[in-house]
Amino acid sequence: MAYFTIEMHDDVAVVWLDQPDSPVNVLSASMLDDFKNLLDEIESNPRISGAVLISRKPDCFIAGADIKEFLAMQSSEEAEQLSREGNALLLRLENLSKPVIAAMNGATLGGGLEVAMACHYRIASTGKKTAFGLPEVKLGLLPGGGGTQRTSRLVGLRNALDMLLTGKNIYPHKAKKIGLVDELIHPEGLLQAGIASVKENRKHKPRKKSLVDKALEDFPAGRRFVLKKARETVLRKTRGNYPAPLKILECVETGLEYGLEAGLECESKAFAELHGTEACQNLIQLFLDMQENKKLKHTDGLQAVETVGMIGAGFMGSGITEVSIRNGYDVVLKDISLENLGRGLKTIWKDLDKLVRRRAMLPVERDRTMAKIKTTLEDKDLADSQLIIEAVFEDLELKRKILAASEAVTTADTVFASNTSSLPIGEIARDAKRPENVLGMHYFSPVPKMPLLELIVTDKTSQQARQQAINVGIDQGKTVVVVHDGPGFYTTRILSALTHEAMRVIAEGVPIEDVDNAMKDWGFPVGPAALLDEVGIDVAAHIAKGALGDMFAQRGIEADDTPQKLAEAGLLGRKASKGFYLYPKKGRKTVNTDIYRFFGGAERKPMDKAEIQDRIALAMINEAMLCLQEKIINNAKDGDLAAILGLGFPPFRGGPFRYTDRMGADKILERLKTFEERFGVRFKPADILVEYAKSGKKFRADE
Repeated sequence: MAYFTIEMHDDVAVVWLDQPDSPVNVLSASMLDDFKNLLDEIESNPRISGAVLISRKPDCFIAGADIKEFLAMQSSEEAEQLSREGNALLLRLENLSKPVIAAMNGATLGGGLEVAMACHYRIASTGKKTAFGLPEVKLGLLPGGGGTQRTSRLVGLRNALDMLLTGKNIYPHKAKKIGLVDELIHPEGLLQAGIASVKENRKHKPRKKSLVDKALEDFPAGRRFVLKKARETVLRKTRGNYPAPLKILECVETGLEYGLEAGLECESKAFAELHGTEACQNLIQLFLDMQENKKLKHTDGLQAVETVGMIGAGFMGSGITEVSIRNGYDVVLKDISLENLGRGLKTIWKDLDKLVRRRAMLPVERDRTMAKIKTTLEDKDLADSQLIIEAVFEDLELKRKILAASEAVTTADTVFASNTSSLPIGEIARDAKRPENVLGMHYFSPVPKMPLLELIVTDKTSQQARQQAINVGIDQGKTVVVVHDGPGFYTTRILSALTHEAMRVIAEGVPIEDVDNAMKDWGFPVGPAALLDEVGIDVAAHIAKGALGDMFAQRGIEADDTPQKLAEAGLLGRKASKGFYLYPKKGRKTVNTDIYRFFGGAERKPMDKAEIQDRIALAMINEAMLCLQEKIINNAKDGDLAAILGLGFPPFRGGPFRYTDRMGADKILERLKTFEERFGVRFKPADILVEYAKSGKKFRADE
């Protein structure tokens, strides 16, 4: 057996999981064959009284299934067969007469957790890398190895739905509390605890239920109520764009109503159906692209970055500091006042303390992490930083001044990065002594949660500076997309095209809520008007007045000074409690009808939802094409990653380029030409789109 090694401890078989030539264990068709042989050996060997499943991989039990193998399947029938075979094996494991203990340290995810749930007893280490989850829903799938069935039986219906429908990680203490694991132990004692559990023939004990849980889970009416509410929540959040959550609910309900075998049958069929959906294919490709992106990191011949200098302790600066210290970097945090530094430290402490309260971090880890920050008011204290990031107000002269002050106290090798969403890096570096060390690191708010880092390089940026910034970004947990300098770079530029068209639609008399709802129905997490309120209408006005606005004007696109007028009127968005919406201290936001005086008056009229969606989405997509044509982005994959992870482009649609491939470049071109005839030059198709439509070429080679 290639994947397993059996080591006897008296009459206990310790089964070491150790996939050859891989840093982690993953489930695959070949591993299932080995697993069948393993069960044969445990079952038939009279010397074996029971077994412990444990991994030799550091910080990984089983990390899930082999996604590439799944993506390579030619038919949904193959997917269904894989699920059936997996379910048959795990059902056999569950019904084995000899006890099998799962002893888990590190990542126990997807199919790995399904294997563990089929065991008779589960022990987890309290190691900081130990985590449990069923993330299949994030890939447009459902757990195909009994996960929709055993989860609710172990942790109860409400906890199970929370795991299945969100795909979030569960950490050891929470896992013990809800009944997902039976016992916690320090990593060093995991093997001994597993052996002792076999010898004592320990069995899983059902968790104690509260009266509420009993009412909602033990009676059909209660279960139907929980499932009905879950279905309503799913439809409200996904607007029907993601089929996987609804299939998960169907499988859970089938199992609870008709038993385990019926539930497993439903699961295998649903697994196959989801395999064939575009949403699944696009979400899996997004996952693979993100994994591939991590390979950008390398340290060959580079000076190691140990200390990051952070200038600015505001919301962005404190967020960048947090992701840096949580991932091993020391940070020198500089600001112009002690009050600002204090607020920044308080923000970081609150975030870390939340992890402690969730028992995802120990108090001593929190304290050690906070100790990695040194605060200062003096530029000289930045001297030993290998990378300096500034996150101050979007003012060109201010950023130049900060760059000059940093260069005065640092070495010739120190990299300087500006966290800016729109100011050209070349302009910031105009007077730099060492322009080869200057680049942009555009983080997204809130920094600890947003996965994208847009890294901007100029023609003068050295390969060494670029690589050091990439390495730091990946260490911070970000997906790093390298783009070239230009007005608005990539993300701000294509977002500006989207919001500009949205305001044009509103100016034609369409109600704000119709525009936002149409784009949420198309798959965006928030509508463009609500997004402008969140970003700040004054920020949008500032961007529109700069180099980005000049670029659009040079293309003959008529300038829209509405954001400036709104900002001058104090309609700044959420931070001013009024913008496109009103934000009362209590209650939900409502449309600010007063804002219509800037958009042609109070009288509103409907527009076909599909036209709203096409106009706004295609404005963004065409701008993405222009960015590829002008080599702002290096390839279509980067364009898709940045649009999805930074701007909320619907993941199930695959990004602007993958979406164009799926729809057909000729169809996108035809629609843009129609809009160009009706609305003018702002819809003029990118030359590269015309070329690809004519040749039939795909933007994504993996499509």
